[in-house]
Amino acid sequence: MEYKIISPPIFKGQHLRAFFTTKSTGAEIKNISRISDVPVGNIYLPIQKHTDAVQVIEQDLGPRIADAVVTNRKGIMVGVQVADCVPLLLYDRRLHIVGAVHAGWRGTAAGILKNTIKTVMDRFYSSPSDILIAIGPSIKQCSYAVDHEVVRAVQNATGSGDYFIGSADKYYLDLPKANKYQALSIGIPEKNIWLSEDCTFCNPDIYYSYRFARGTTGRQGAFIGLI
Repeated sequence: MEYKIISPPIFKGQHLRAFFTTKSTGAEIKNISRISDVPVGNIYLPIQKHTDAVQVIEQDLGPRIADAVVTNRKGIMVGVQVADCVPLLLYDRRLHIVGAVHAGWRGTAAGILKNTIKTVMDRFYSSPSDILIAIGPSIKQCSYAVDHEVVRAVQNATGSGDYFIGSADKYYLDLPKANKYQALSIGIPEKNIWLSEDCTFCNPDIYYSYRFARGTTGRQGAFIGLI
C-alpha cells in the first residue's frame, strides 16, 4: 500500500522526520512506524480534549490528556490526530526540540500554540528566532462557517487581524491564519512559518473532514521526531 504524506519544505535539511498524513495513512501507529522506521512503542499520541495543556515527554510515554506534545529526546516521534482541526509541527533548529500541536477553535481560543511555544521557551530556553513552524492541512475559511461566539473567543486569544469575514450570526473563520498570527505575536519570524494551502473539507478524497462527513470520520495526523 502506498502511503501519501506531506513533508513541510520548511524542515528540509534538518535532522528530523516530520510529516502530515492523509487518508491513505491516517493516524494509525503501525502505519506511522512503517513510514518513519520508528518502533511502535516510540510513537506517542496524547489524549486530545481541546485543551491548552502541553505535555513534555522525558522518560514516561504513558498517555495523558494534552493537545500539544514537545520533546528533545531522539528516537521518539510525537504527533496529534485531526480531521479539520489545525495540525502544527514545531522545531527548534538550534536546541533540537520538536513539538506537535492540535488546534481546533477551542484550542486556538485557549492559546494552545502560544502555550506550546512558551513551554519550549521556558523549559528549554528556546529563542523564537530558532523555532520553525509548519501548519498542516485543515479546514479553511471557505468552508468553516461559525457563529459570533466562536469568533469572539478566537479574537480574545489572537487579537485583531484578517482571519475572519462575515457579520451578524454567520462568519467564516480562517483558523490556520489565526494560529499563524498567534505565532507571530509571540515573536516567531514570518519567514519561519510554512502554511499548507490544502483544505480538508474541499478535498474529501485526500483528507478526512469531520464537517464534510457530518459527524463520525477517520483521522489523519501530524508527526515529528528527532533522528
